Amino acid sequence: MLLRRCREERNPIHALRPLVALLAGASLGGWVSAQTAAEPATPASTDTVMPAVRAKAGAEPSGKETLRPTTTTIGKGKQELRDVPQSITVVTEKLLDDRNQDTLKESLRNTAGISFQAAEGAEEDIRLRGFSLQGSGDIFIDGTRDPAFYERDAFNWDRLEVLRGSASMLFGRGSTGGAVNQVSKTPLLLPQHEVSATVGTGEYVRFTGDFNHVTGTDAALRINAMLTTADNHGNKIDKRGIAPTYRFGIGHRDEFSVGLYYLQSDNGIHYGLPWLTPGASGGNYLWPTAPQNYYGAASDYNHTGTTQWNASHVHRFDATSELRTQARIADYRRDQRASAIRFAAAALQPGGLAINADTFGADTQLTRGSNNKKMDMDGRYVQSDYSGKHGWFGLEHAVQAGADAAMEGFDNYAFSLPAGVTIPKPRTTVGSPNDGASVDETLRIATVNRTFDSKALGLYVQDLVRIAPAWKLLAGVRWDKFNGDYLAIAGQGQPTTGNPPVPNPCYTPANARLQRSDSLWSRRFGVLFQPTDEQSYHLSYGTSFNTSGDTYQYDPGTSATPPEQSRNVELGARIDWAGGRFTTRAALFHSTKFNERNRDADTVDACNYVLSGKRHAAGVELDLAGRLTPAWEVFGSYAWIPSAEVDASSGAAGTEPVGSRPGLTPRHSGTIWSTYRISPQWRVGGGLNAKSGDKPVGLAASSPIVAPRYVTADLMAEYTQGDLTLKANLTNVTDEHYAEYVYRGHYVPGKPRTLQFTVSHRFD
Repeated sequence: MLLRRCREERNPIHALRPLVALLAGASLGGWVSAQTAAEPATPASTDTVMPAVRAKAGAEPSGKETLRPTTTTIGKGKQELRDVPQSITVVTEKLLDDRNQDTLKESLRNTAGISFQAAEGAEEDIRLRGFSLQGSGDIFIDGTRDPAFYERDAFNWDRLEVLRGSASMLFGRGSTGGAVNQVSKTPLLLPQHEVSATVGTGEYVRFTGDFNHVTGTDAALRINAMLTTADNHGNKIDKRGIAPTYRFGIGHRDEFSVGLYYLQSDNGIHYGLPWLTPGASGGNYLWPTAPQNYYGAASDYNHTGTTQWNASHVHRFDATSELRTQARIADYRRDQRASAIRFAAAALQPGGLAINADTFGADTQLTRGSNNKKMDMDGRYVQSDYSGKHGWFGLEHAVQAGADAAMEGFDNYAFSLPAGVTIPKPRTTVGSPNDGASVDETLRIATVNRTFDSKALGLYVQDLVRIAPAWKLLAGVRWDKFNGDYLAIAGQGQPTTGNPPVPNPCYTPANARLQRSDSLWSRRFGVLFQPTDEQSYHLSYGTSFNTSGDTYQYDPGTSATPPEQSRNVELGARIDWAGGRFTTRAALFHSTKFNERNRDADTVDACNYVLSGKRHAAGVELDLAGRLTPAWEVFGSYAWIPSAEVDASSGAAGTEPVGSRPGLTPRHSGTIWSTYRISPQWRVGGGLNAKSGDKPVGLAASSPIVAPRYVTADLMAEYTQGDLTLKANLTNVTDEHYAEYVYRGHYVPGKPRTLQFTVSHRFD
């Protein structure tokens, strides 16, 4: 009965009512404002915005045409990049197409300072400046939170925006590292269509279609679709997606949009390879094998997906002020069956020898453990954001203000087997892996073992004031309220621990309910100096926080622990060159999490948490994008983090020791990509990706494991004749075996040498 009631409360049909009411209320407010404005209430004055609005909207080339954008929407409303006193890297659709990158993880390789934790599967556990983006909680679609674990695809992106540093003033609860915003393609009043097909190594085949139909003088329908399949050397890819969006009232005072986003991935999963201990002859902890080698079972899979219904309304008060309201109802799905590859015991190895770099070989025996996860999530989100320019008190003000609300429901499943049934996974060898075909994952029984329901509300206001011709001041504040309700249906943990056994303070009995409510203020301040139209310098300060419910679960300790807090200080510059064709960005930053949640080492209670931790990362970031000449285009991103340290810690097991460098915080990381048009038809390009040595999070202080540094190279050649384009991409030219995603027990190799051919056709 309890589960059924929870399901009814989280049914999207029931949830639609308050969302529609909020959306209609915001639209009604905009309609009333339009009817009571100074101009007469005639169709000409209330329905159509001045022509200047349309001219401004078309001033910037689309992400399909340039590597150098000048505006962003990550800051709650469209802004000039030079007016944002915080580091932003924008990855445009053109860059993604040039490099044939079609997932979020691949796309973020264009952003320096990014690293990935392999975690316990295919989670997009992203680290920026060494700080976690909270298990996908700091990922957004068009400024609205996009949580949950699913493999995000680029087929519906216009661009990808990465905001660095504390971002809670804009987005609410979140980490110190920053935020990632996926900007969707929108319908345009221009008939244009494109279809593409890609084939490549690993039996890779991908089809995409982008169809923009003009359906009226102020309306258009845009449909983006994708189908991708690949054997991928045994780790298969099978995904499909479609995203139709209908937009009407384009260019008028009131504009509306409704859309659907559907993505389903029935992929395999590479859980990772165990670190290889160096031998007497040395070694670097990585396997001396081809990076495409796969040792999972044929029954391994990672099925993820999402279905999202979106609606938005924009009311334009005048050419410089608007209220944008958007709502989304989404459900997310994940079902993972993975093999945790490990070295078999020494007694099972050739010669009975334990495995290290000296004894490792084709006959090395590997075991396959099981790591299974199943979870469902649904979310309802609504937000209204006002942005406008005003001349109050004789000064120019650029005001942003708004409110957002979210309701999320999360179900986690546990697996069991019928009485007397076992599912053994056969061992395999390094040189001749079998596919484990005898494994039958359908025998497992999945039942809900815990749920988490949350409600969040946020209110914010920000003002950018021009106090002198070359000087602007920014100040913003936000208030958030977050409520979490956790139900341990099957109980969590064991009643006792230790030998002799004693009561386990972390044990949560069956059907126990843990709740917590947090409210917190976030702040953002900045100073901008803009002596010319080509130069912008900034100094900024921002705060952020994350709650113990951000992982959609509590235990008796975390449910009693206040949020962690962080701050970011940044000094930066953005300068345009070559007549505005080329832009460079530089920043000095210091990010600090100053009350990190740690287990208390001074008590016997393992579930007693204290906000005793502190860590920081400080360094330099450089970005460049644009055309050095009409034929030569460049994009680059580089981060140097010389100072990163755990400043304080409780010293409990599992915490990083004081004075150590935090894991997943490489000193150097970066990428460079350059293309040159050698004739009207031919364009060639190439790039490098590099990262210095990095260690996983959570290792014991004595562990020497480190992911070694690497440099990989990519090449591209493109031929265009009219509306037809042929392109070849060679990724990881040298077939470098490197650790792309790292964890304390294993790593996942980066993409092996990959050759792909793409043909694209544009038509009206």
